[in-house]
Amino acid sequence: MTLASYFLFVGASLILILTPGPDMLYMLGRSMAQGRRAGIVAAFGINAGAYVHLAAAVTGLSAVLLTSAVAFTAIKWIGAAYLIYLGVNALRDRQRLSIAYDTLTGRSLRAIFWQGFLSDALNPKVAIFFLSFLPQFVNVEAGEPVVQLLALGLTVNMLAIAVNVVIVSLTAEITATLRQNPVAARWLQKAMGVIFVGLGLRLAAEKA
Repeated sequence: MTLASYFLFVGASLILILTPGPDMLYMLGRSMAQGRRAGIVAAFGINAGAYVHLAAAVTGLSAVLLTSAVAFTAIKWIGAAYLIYLGVNALRDRQRLSIAYDTLTGRSLRAIFWQGFLSDALNPKVAIFFLSFLPQFVNVEAGEPVVQLLALGLTVNMLAIAVNVVIVSLTAEITATLRQNPVAARWLQKAMGVIFVGLGLRLAAEKA
């Protein structure tokens, strides 16, 4: 892989990272409703889920997913059901979410992390992305294709976490005043629930 092709990969990755999708909306929902800390924890959870897909792509597991309609459908429905579950819980919760940085406990932050992790890990579209996008930039003649795949995967994941931390921080800052208003905070929570349900329905409706 030449330096020029690597920079082309970085540029393409940045465009894809900035394109709104389920992960982006999940992080923005957490940031708007619960602040910067929750958004960053969600971003790291999603990033951890991306490493699962990278490992699967390198070992060839994603190839099985891509060629098996049953496997794709099963994982898609599990992921969709999980997102809808999160959304319904947020919509039904009558209490205001903990939005101050010092009121987010370790337990709640761990829950946000694992929700982000599962949201990404159970999204078969991410698996297909790693399997179809990364190999386009692998130079077979240069040898060590697995090493090249790992380098590309690590690059896109590190770019993603850096960009996402900036995005959720800006989002949390912009909506900070709203979160201090009980009525506005309630609507932000409901908006987060609607986003999660919408993401679940969108994932369920997607075709392989």
